[in-house]
Amino acid sequence: MAKAKQQANEYEDIPGTFVFNADRSRQGYGINMFCMSLMKDANRKAFKANEAEYLKQYPLTPEQTEAILKRDYNRMLALGGNIYFTAKLGATDGHSFRHLAAVMTGSTQEDYASMMLAGGRSVEGNRSKSGKDKPAKAAKSKSKSRSKARSKRG
Repeated sequence: MAKAKQQANEYEDIPGTFVFNADRSRQGYGINMFCMSLMKDANRKAFKANEAEYLKQYPLTPEQTEAILKRDYNRMLALGGNIYFTAKLGATDGHSFRHLAAVMTGSTQEDYASMMLAGGRSVEGNRSKSGKDKPAKAAKSKSKSRSKARSKRG
């Protein structure tokens, strides 16, 4: 069990990434059930008629409600929303997934599409929030320095 928690903590270290695991699933149950309700036209109409009132039928925290009302998709994911479920909210507002992804990454749709077509975001600077990948680089340069020192001695 401790090993699973350790892995979950490692997920949290990836910048810009919210891994949808069992904990997030439980945390975001209300968000995701709300978003799934938007698959029905009658529910979309009821939501659009009075968003705050419609949300009261779901077990949402005040933070989750605020994120939905503000259309803060990154916050919804951080609070347990699943990207595929939250996309239903975007579709209800008439937005494509590409539009949502661009908003979530702070770019234009064209820039987002170009980045993805070029292979996605660079891993450089995006591996770890804590910088735990930096010691590996330092270790490599130390080992190169030792190799150079040995070759000078030999």
